[in-house]
Amino acid sequence: VTLAEMEGPGEINHIWITVDNKTTEADCFVLRDLVLRMYWDDEEEPSVESPLGDFFCCGFGRECNVNSMPIAVVPSRGLNCYFQMPFRKKARITLENQHVNPIPAFFYQVDYCLYDEGLPEDIAYFHAQWRREKITQLQKDYVILDNVKGKGHYVGTYMALTTLERYWWGEGEVKFYIDGDEEYPTICGTGTEDYFCAAWGFPSGEYDAPYHGISLGSDPQEHFGKWSLYRFHIEDPVHFDKSIRVTIEHGHANDQGNDYSSVAYWYQIEPHAPLPDLPKVEKRLARRWPEHGLWWR
Repeated sequence: VTLAEMEGPGEINHIWITVDNKTTEADCFVLRDLVLRMYWDDEEEPSVESPLGDFFCCGFGRECNVNSMPIAVVPSRGLNCYFQMPFRKKARITLENQHVNPIPAFFYQVDYCLYDEGLPEDIAYFHAQWRREKITQLQKDYVILDNVKGKGHYVGTYMALTTLERYWWGEGEVKFYIDGDEEYPTICGTGTEDYFCAAWGFPSGEYDAPYHGISLGSDPQEHFGKWSLYRFHIEDPVHFDKSIRVTIEHGHANDQGNDYSSVAYWYQIEPHAPLPDLPKVEKRLARRWPEHGLWWR
């Protein structure tokens, strides 16, 4: 279904969405089964493609409290996005229901401005992409973003991960390969918790700040722990002129097989390379264990 379609030039400034959640096991995963897409101007391939919940920093099909500057979520399922999204000719936002059941109630609002004059020729368009590895490959980085060609700036990372091994997983370095980097990245961090603006591990539980936070946390050493992390580069965007690739290690130098999923947020001058195919709904299911009831698959 098309949620919004408007002729430009203009700019989307705010999106609010809420969706019903019933009590059956299947309906707990509505947020992972609905797919949000956004198209700019006359493009046929989307610039944004993500499960609805993950786009709003709510992985696992579960709503969380998120209190950041660009994304804000009230746990009663009030999903808000404040990323500015300019467009010259047209903006189109769609939602696809890949859930097993009909959706009985879905409400939304898109706030935008229209301009009398055109936008600058070098305006960068908003993009977002979801990825997942159900078990990360040993000795190989998890890829957050790849195959981005052109000029733009990277503005954020959301990660939802489940620890399948018993020991501390957070030493993985986040790497930004910029403008043709091959063996060594231009930017290489010191660990996962450092990239998400914590230090010496993560605290148990949740915390939030304007540009970084934990919207779902576990004991840092817990087996089957669930983590929902966001880091937005609003004041410190990562600029690129030709290309960008973003990866993260899992464990100490990729020595753990865990369940990682992520959303990358960036702006770039069009055209953009086609996004990789979104995994089918059965490949997106969140993990489940009996001790966590209906929430986890």
